[in-house]
Amino acid sequence: MEMKDNQFQIELKEDVAEGTYSNLAIIAHSTSEFVIDFVRMMPGVTKAQVKSRIVMTPEHAKRLAMALQDNLMKYENQFGEIRMPERGGYMPGGTFKGEA
Repeated sequence: MEMKDNQFQIELKEDVAEGTYSNLAIIAHSTSEFVIDFVRMMPGVTKAQVKSRIVMTPEHAKRLAMALQDNLMKYENQFGEIRMPERGGYMPGGTFKGEA
């Protein structure tokens, strides 16, 4: 990362720019960090893979939550309310504490 006059440039490598699909996030925390595992679950498959793990400080986790909330409001203002399907789907157990 390169800084110039309170601005910085962010490099986005081609393989990262493609993105990684995830339809489940599992969140854990300690006193000093939050861990978010991004998982891809497929219908009819009982084993899922963690595709990416992000570790951040509690302050950055709160900033992320605020940024997501802000962007969700902007999205819904532009495209309409995001409707949530009934819980369960192909999720084993259907318990969603700490999961997104």
